[in-house]
Formats: sequence, structure tokens, C-alpha cells
Amino acid sequence: MSKKVKYYYDTESLAYKKISPKKGRKFGYVALFLISSALFGFLCFVILLNTPYFETPKDRLQAREIDNMKLRYAILNKKMDQLDEVIANIEERDNNLYRIYFNSSPIPSEQRKAGFGGVNRYKELEGFDNSELVINTTKRVDMISKELAIQSKSLDEILVLAKGKEKLLAAIPAIQPVKNEDLTRVASGFGYRNDPFTKIRKMHQGMDFTAKTGTPVYATGDGVVERADNSMSGFGNLIIIKHGFGYTTYYAHLSKYKARVGQKVKRGDIIGYVGSTGRSEAPHLHYEVHKDGEPINPINFYYGSISAEEYIAISKIANQENQALD
Repeated sequence: MSKKVKYYYDTESLAYKKISPKKGRKFGYVALFLISSALFGFLCFVILLNTPYFETPKDRLQAREIDNMKLRYAILNKKMDQLDEVIANIEERDNNLYRIYFNSSPIPSEQRKAGFGGVNRYKELEGFDNSELVINTTKRVDMISKELAIQSKSLDEILVLAKGKEKLLAAIPAIQPVKNEDLTRVASGFGYRNDPFTKIRKMHQGMDFTAKTGTPVYATGDGVVERADNSMSGFGNLIIIKHGFGYTTYYAHLSKYKARVGQKVKRGDIIGYVGSTGRSEAPHLHYEVHKDGEPINPINFYYGSISAEEYIAISKIANQENQALD
């Protein structure tokens, strides 16, 4: 079969002339074909290499491990969502219940939720395919750990406050030093009264409970016996109990003691017996309550042993400006 000959029309000579291909152009076409084929082959290789049809067993194993890792991180984040709810509930009760009850300032939210300043703590986790997932989860774990540490410290403080409150409540003088059934009457209360000896009106710093000699006298709060003697002028046989938190109580004119100096006593313990020693007109107990060294009205401290009706009755009697018994 003869080679196909191509012609072109020459407008100058008005005749058809034979086309003769140049040798350099033939080589250019061949080179262009080879380069195009090579590029096409490379692109096909890259595409096929990244398709699942050409995954190696190792690739498939790694893919499964990555999927499992993402699943575990998702489960972990869901659990942290639940922890966030629990911690928020504890923080709410801590600020608005426990700390208010014990008269302590709430911990500001800014302090509880504050991040970590300074250097980048997560630099070593950067640069990986799933760095964002890992870094965000690690930040949440660190934040929860910090909130738990703050809450733990707060609860330790609440525990100390609770123990202090318990001791305070036990130390406050809260009962009558003589039981109602043993009383003859409340002879005199706190305030200005007539002195039975000088008949001059002066400050009576306690309350007088009239009872038979030998009637038991009770410690009105927990404390330590600081004094048990008759060396204070006018008080006769006297016991002083130091309760702590600024509270001290005096029990005067006793017939005898049942407590010694340095002894720890509980509210309701018998510490002595009613008498008429010292500067006294008749058997009675002179009782005083001091706070931070200053005498205060004892009638405000009987809530632990009398009813509201009894309190009103005693209050009326104690407030009468009659004559004291000492």
C-alpha cells in the first residue's frame, strides 16, 4: 500500500504543491507523545495508589486502629460531658449551700474555670493527622482535673469549718445551769438591781437561781474548768468554765464542787451544788456569761433547755428591777 501524499494549494502559482513533512517536527510529535504518556501513567499510579482497591493489609489495619481511636475519644468526651454536669452540680451546692451556711465566700466561676496560661502545654501533640481531636480532649481532661482539685480543696475547707461550727455549737452556753424542776424561783436577772447589803442600785452582771442547798448545778456548754476556788471577793465557792470562742461562764455561791481545775466538761455535766457561800443572802446560784471578757445577759442562752413559753415567763421575772441576792 503506497504512502498517502498530501498537497496544498499555492495562491501565488495557482497550482497544487506536494507537502513534505520536516524531520524535526516528527521528532517533536514523538517526544510530546512520550511525555504525555508518562504524565498520564504517573497520575493513574497516584490515583490507584490512594484507592481502597490497592490498600495493603497494613493500611487496612492502621485505618481500623484510627477509627477505633476516634470512637474511644468520642466515648471519652461523652463521659466528660457527664462529669461536667456532676461537677457543675457540686460547685453549685458548694457555693450556694455549704459556703453560705458556714459564712464563707463562694469561689468565683472565673477561678474555677480559669485556663492554663504561659507556655504551650500541648506542643508535642501538634502536627499529627488527628492533633485537633487529641489536643481538645487533653485540654478537657486537664480542665476537669483542675476543677476537681479546686473543689477538693474547697471541701477540705468546708470540713474544717464544719468541725469548727460543731465545736462552736457545743461550746456556746445553751442550757440553764439549774433545772426548772429544781428551781424555787428566778430571783433576779441581768441589769441594774438593788444591792441586798448596801441597798444601792448597781449593775447585776448575771442571773440568780433560787434553789435548795445541794441542788445540782450543770455546765451550760462544753469547756475546761479554769477556776474552782473561793478567792474572788463576794462569789464564795466559784467555778469558772472557759468554753472557747470567747465564751466563759461563772457559777458562784456553791456549797461544794464536783469539778476540778483543768477538767474537761460537757454540757449537762454536774460541776457543783447550790449553796450560799460568799456574799449571799440565801441559797441560790449566781450565774454569769461572758463573751470576749464582757458580761452579757444569760437569758439569751437558754434555748437548749426551755420552751418558748418558759423563756417568756423567765424573761418577765428576770427583767423586774427587784433586789438581787448577792
